[in-house]
Amino acid sequence: MPTRHREVPNTPLPSPFPEGWYFIASRQDVLKAKLIQKTWMGENIVVWCDENGQVCVAEAFCPHLGADLGPESGGRICAGRLVCPFHGFEYDAAGQCVATPYADPPRTARLRVFETQEILGLIFAWYGIQGREPQWSLPTNLPEQSGWSGFEITTLRFPGHPQETTENSVDLAHLRYVHGYDSVNRIGRISVDGASLESNFDFVRTRTIAGGAKFTLDISANTLIFGLGYSFVEIHERSIGMDLRLWVLATPVDGALIDLTLVSQVREIRNPKRWVTGLGFLPARLRTSLMNKIISYFQHKDVLQDVVIWRGKQYRSRPRLCRSDGEIMPYRAYCAQFYPDPPHSASSSRRRVSPTATASDSGALDE
Repeated sequence: MPTRHREVPNTPLPSPFPEGWYFIASRQDVLKAKLIQKTWMGENIVVWCDENGQVCVAEAFCPHLGADLGPESGGRICAGRLVCPFHGFEYDAAGQCVATPYADPPRTARLRVFETQEILGLIFAWYGIQGREPQWSLPTNLPEQSGWSGFEITTLRFPGHPQETTENSVDLAHLRYVHGYDSVNRIGRISVDGASLESNFDFVRTRTIAGGAKFTLDISANTLIFGLGYSFVEIHERSIGMDLRLWVLATPVDGALIDLTLVSQVREIRNPKRWVTGLGFLPARLRTSLMNKIISYFQHKDVLQDVVIWRGKQYRSRPRLCRSDGEIMPYRAYCAQFYPDPPHSASSSRRRVSPTATASDSGALDE
């Protein structure tokens, strides 16, 4: 008797805006621009820094009469305050109107502001379900910066969803097929602790650099995820003795597009186990900076390979997985906490998959 396959309807992701901390801008960019306006998590926001260095992320419309506060509409920063172009109302970094040109500031004139957290000059803001307060924080034990290069930062914009992009951190099969990694091996199982997820794996990678020289990298990667907007990867390359860091920051823009920001840095390589062709004659600091640019370039190329797939793929709520895809459904169980519960069902009745479940445990294999 032939096996019958039960058709299960595909359910879309619950929201294009999962709850969590999402990247805004670097402090350096905010200080340089003085006032930034952007669409972030479906919100029109402005970002600035007051004279004491406090960053404010706020809605971009004046509560007085609704004027656009962005720089293209005439909004400006004066003495660390945001000045409305329509009537000159001034707002401090807490969002409170503290002055007007012609009367006492109304106490009720207050911008809606978003909670912020800063990591090594990278600014994040909290997006809560129905506007609720932060439920958890990004890591506060900041990585040591002594002996490390500055940041290389690049941002790509494309149609996508942060759950889909972050899922690549547990999808080891695509590392082999899409990016050509060799000997990809998971170290242990993914570990979930509240809003954090940890994933560790090893792989080998052969690259060609300027002049056609090839070099093979033997890499161990530790990925720490906090929500769907913050992934931090610590990388150790064994054959050279090189340490790298990579932040992968996925931020929804308007419900269809996302910004994927890549931030990388490299530790100074003073006594390499072997030399990378062309870098041995350079001073340590310059060598590290150049190596970071090379790494950033290759990371950018890898992500472009993924973008081709991300921008055209359709989310499958019940994927037909094979046995080697065992970490996909535990990852998705982890993601469920960042969405509101469906209004027609109590949270206690919502089906969740154990973080230690396999593909077969989840029922996602062909039935």
